[in-house]
Parts: sequence; C-alpha cells; structure tokens
Amino acid sequence: MIGIIGIVTIFVMVFGGYLAAGGKMGIILKSLPFEMTMIMGAAVGAFLISNSIAEIKHTIKDLGKVFKGPKWAHEDYRDLLCLLFELIRLARQNPVAIEEHIEDPENSSIFARYPKIVADNEATALICDTMRSASMNYDDPHQVEDVLEKRMEANMHHALHSSHALQTVADGLPALGIVAAVLGVIKTMASIDQPPEILGKLIGGALVGTFLGVFLAYGLVGPFAAKVKAVVEEDSHFYQLIREVLVANLHNHATNICIEVGRQNTPSHCRPSFSDLEEALKSVKQNAA
Repeated sequence: MIGIIGIVTIFVMVFGGYLAAGGKMGIILKSLPFEMTMIMGAAVGAFLISNSIAEIKHTIKDLGKVFKGPKWAHEDYRDLLCLLFELIRLARQNPVAIEEHIEDPENSSIFARYPKIVADNEATALICDTMRSASMNYDDPHQVEDVLEKRMEANMHHALHSSHALQTVADGLPALGIVAAVLGVIKTMASIDQPPEILGKLIGGALVGTFLGVFLAYGLVGPFAAKVKAVVEEDSHFYQLIREVLVANLHNHATNICIEVGRQNTPSHCRPSFSDLEEALKSVKQNAA
C-alpha cells in the first residue's frame, strides 16, 4: 500500500507542480508515446541482453516486493523460535526420533504446526541440514558455522540480483533519455525553416526525452531497486536467526539459552517480547506432553 501511495505522490507532485507553474500537458502528451517507446524500449532491450531467462523471471517476480513488503512478520519469528525449540529439545532427548522430522519435514508432525515456514524451501533446508550436521557429531562447531555463513552469503548474492539489475537499468535511463532528446533535435534541425512556434514545439518534444529518462530513473526504477534491496535484507534476518540458534545448539548451550540467543538477534521491530515467547513455548510444551 505504501508503495502505491509513493508512486501517486511522485506523479501528483511532479506534474501538479508543472501545471501549477503554468505548464501545459499538451506537448508532453503528444511526445510521450514516441519518447517512451525509444527510452523504455532501449532500457528493456539492455535489460534482456544483460540477464538470463532465469534472472529476468526472478527480477519480474521480485517487483511484487515493492508493494508486498517483507515476507516474514512478527509472528513468524516467534513461530520460528518455537519450531527450533521443539527440534532442539527432541534432538537432545531422543537423537533417533529427530531423524524422521529432519529427513522428511513435509510429513513431520512438528513442522506441520508451522506451515508458512515449511513452505519456504530455503528455511526448511537450512534447519534440516544444520540439524543433520549436529547429529553427525561434528568435532568443530565453527566448521558448520563457516559453511552456514558461506551458504547464506551465496543466497544473499542471488537474492540481491534483482535489485542490482533494476539499479543498472536506472543508471542507464538518463543516458537513454539524452539519446531520445538528440534524435528529437535531429528531427528539429530537419525543420529549421519552420516558424518559431513550430520549432518551439519540436524542441519541447525533444526535451521530453531528457525529462523522461531522468524522471523514470530517479522517480521510479531507482526507488524500486532500493525497495527490493531493503526487503531482501529485511527477510535475510529470518535466516540469520536460524543460523544463530542452531550454532548455539552446536556449542551445547542449554535449549532455552539457544532460543534466547535467537530472540536477542531478531530485529527490534519483529522481536517477540520475553513474556510473549515464554507463553508460546509453554503452549509448545503442553502440546508435546
């Protein structure tokens, strides 16, 4: 919702200010289809050249993040801590029993209580792979921590590709606007024998290209890239929490300490309070009993 409000604000302020200053939309509307075709056509072509099919689909899909915002909310972080609490406690009580849950999470009675987390393949894989490493009695927990760190860096690099691709397009749009403006000037020079009022309209139409290039770059595409990056970085905290809790488990800290480590590393605006988490964990214990 806030994304739509932002877009509306941009258009109202820019074009409203132009009209309030005495500008006329006629020349812009007349030139808009041709200038937009040249600028956006070239931008889309450059985007297609510089990205693979998979990356193009990924970027188009990520555009929805501008309007949807982060995937994980306050209650999801609380549910994640409860899930990890159940798994760690079971792994310590009965190392054999945990295998059926981490080997087949889709049919696990524990994971079934957290459908949103199970639906995220990376979160589920991260939990199961790390729990499996713990069951293999790794002598050095730091090795697992290093593996997790590299894995998450690779995932972050992939997730940020959409933002980088959009930012590249934004960086090129002002130059493409100049290209469109130059073509408009060439067209104007071919009509140099026309009266000043006609030349004025032709020059104005050419300048629409420069305006569009800058407007689209800094008013729309650039902010889209920044928003996608912000959402990706926000969602990455969810996976960071998984790493923090499970690494604490590898160091053989008490189960409650592991969960508290995760709670403390949760972003402040999504962090469940100590009492809220305690109530949730009590419900988990009652259900398990």
